[in-house]
Amino acid sequence: MKNGSESNVANRKEGVSRRTFLGGAASALAFSIVPRHVLGGPGYVAPSDRMTLACIGVGAQGTRVMMDFLKLPQVQVIAVCDVNRQSSDYSEWGTNELRDKVRALLGDPGWGGKLTGPTAGRDPARQIVEAHYGKQNASGAYHGCAAYNDFREALHQEKDLDGVVVCTPDHWHAPISIMAMKMGKHVYCQKPMSHSAVEARRMAEVARETKVATQIAVANSASPATRALEEWMWAHAIGPVHRVENWSSRPFWPQALDRPDHADAIPDGFDWDLWLGPAPERPFSHVYLPFVWRGWFDFGNGALGDMGQYSFDTIFRMLKLTAPTTIQASSSKPYKESFPAASLIHWEFPARADMPPVEINWYDGGLKPPRPDILPDGAQFGAENEGLLVVGDLGMILAGFEGESPKILPESRRMAFVPPPIHRHSPGHYQEWIMAAKGGSPTLANFEFEAQIGEALMLGNIALRTGDKLNWDSENFKVTNSSAAQAMLSFDYRGDWGSVINGA
Repeated sequence: MKNGSESNVANRKEGVSRRTFLGGAASALAFSIVPRHVLGGPGYVAPSDRMTLACIGVGAQGTRVMMDFLKLPQVQVIAVCDVNRQSSDYSEWGTNELRDKVRALLGDPGWGGKLTGPTAGRDPARQIVEAHYGKQNASGAYHGCAAYNDFREALHQEKDLDGVVVCTPDHWHAPISIMAMKMGKHVYCQKPMSHSAVEARRMAEVARETKVATQIAVANSASPATRALEEWMWAHAIGPVHRVENWSSRPFWPQALDRPDHADAIPDGFDWDLWLGPAPERPFSHVYLPFVWRGWFDFGNGALGDMGQYSFDTIFRMLKLTAPTTIQASSSKPYKESFPAASLIHWEFPARADMPPVEINWYDGGLKPPRPDILPDGAQFGAENEGLLVVGDLGMILAGFEGESPKILPESRRMAFVPPPIHRHSPGHYQEWIMAAKGGSPTLANFEFEAQIGEALMLGNIALRTGDKLNWDSENFKVTNSSAAQAMLSFDYRGDWGSVINGA
């Protein structure tokens, strides 16, 4: 397959010699007794010591994450990849939010010029990378970032690549991550971890086999609030916990849709066939893009997939959860190919050590649990229609959706409880992955830990689609009472992508 890499040769004079050249320059300085950090100033990282990255999927969210990594001196982005060359129709969190973040990064109030909307894609991503690094050169110019349409070419052509940042739609997370891990690349992957339960388990297996550093993009895994909730639960702050309520304001995108009966023209510079990848072939339509793909079974995981890996990460940690035993769900009107407008999903988990069985209830689409009587009149029940409520025998904990700003209720219980010291600390979400890639401890949100959460989320969506109460045998990876649900643990992949997942 041919991509834009031929033009990269002209646009990237440093080519494959980038790190070799930079490392050689650093080696030449080694004859001096002056330490590197003195030569480069505080926080200096020698170019030869930087972790080289390819950002795969640089739409709106991928561009945001790419800019986060650009700010870190320990890494260098050397390639970007997206099936879209460039467009200005992406979703954003507010007017000019994406453009203004680029301007802030580059210190350029005029970046973007007369762009008519949120702009992203491989060409803008490369421009951002090269403008950012150009600021660090005396000439003000830098041409060391390649742009690819096909991630496979990026993986094979970038010989000095250390890791990849995967920010694609859900149905691409597992194929890209697995292929990269098998090539010895460290992987940072967007949430949800995978598009199916099989994929989550397989990603964990490959991570274990290859021993590369892995991380799912759930920053609350490293947050002080999550650490505090762990210690509170383990110190029995509210007594034995039997129930957790978790509600989300999602979806923000259209759901409850039928497949359109017409096709739209494929936008110029957009590779629809490669965007589909392992998913079933269908005509292009703007009903799938941008961002609307989250609501379609073939590409996304709905509101639960979008947000559940965040909140469940905190819940799993503080309650020491493993696999659920039963899952059931109800919803507004079901649809054949897309998620419903609103859903309620229920998991039951067995006893663990000194913790009793516990149930988790998930609400989305405007649904919320009943307001607890213990909450004082006028007190807010969930910020921005999202929240987490942990119910124990001696009280409750009300927190933000990801466990932030936790508060013990009632007041008498909060006043009587003496919080224990926090014993675990994180250097920071991104720093964990970088340090792990350099031989440090595994990240908190590594693939092996997150796979159990990914499986639980995917089972929730299967229960939502089947309408059945599912009995789950995690050890044998089997829904014991529903052949229909068992069949949904994986997908029928288009082309050869199934062999990538299954290791054939």
